[in-house]
Amino acid sequence: MVGRRFDAGFYERFYADPDTQVADEASVERLVRFVCAYLDYLQIEVREVLDFGCGIGLWRAPLERAIPGLRHYHGVEFSEYLCGVHGWAHGSAVDHDHGRPADLVVCQSVLQYLPANQARAAIRNLARHTGQAMYLEAVTKGDWVHSCDQSRTDGDVYLRTVDWYRRALAPHFVSCGGGLFLPKDTQVVLYELEQA
Repeated sequence: MVGRRFDAGFYERFYADPDTQVADEASVERLVRFVCAYLDYLQIEVREVLDFGCGIGLWRAPLERAIPGLRHYHGVEFSEYLCGVHGWAHGSAVDHDHGRPADLVVCQSVLQYLPANQARAAIRNLARHTGQAMYLEAVTKGDWVHSCDQSRTDGDVYLRTVDWYRRALAPHFVSCGGGLFLPKDTQVVLYELEQA
């Protein structure tokens, strides 16, 4: 992956320009409120968040509003440009070592940029860092065809099937829907229909 791929122009197009941005602050705010409400329902207390591929940091302020007791938000970003602008830790979901698990790991729109072997390694690394829960979003082949606005979504990615992701995630996580995953050994009680 070439470093200039995630330069100022990339973030201007997909995050800053209202005509081409893939997500805006309001949509991320709704998503974060959903994730935090679901975690609250599951009685999962979140004090520390580790955000892999945090980009321009769209999750940070909504998390702080949704979780008044949030103690730490750690952004990890591959883009050297964004690390310089925002002060994130430079690293990759593939091998970044935070040193300890976080209550909530966020990995939104990262895995589709990695070839299969690196995506598998990233999933293992995410599992190692997930203390209580993980929010994961990755564009699949089906999403690209049926769900994405292709004029606003970066299509220069590795499009894999949803089954590929499910197989890679299954040894490590239990899906509870809505992009939320719990560690395989979770003590949280999930009814069968809550598991996606």
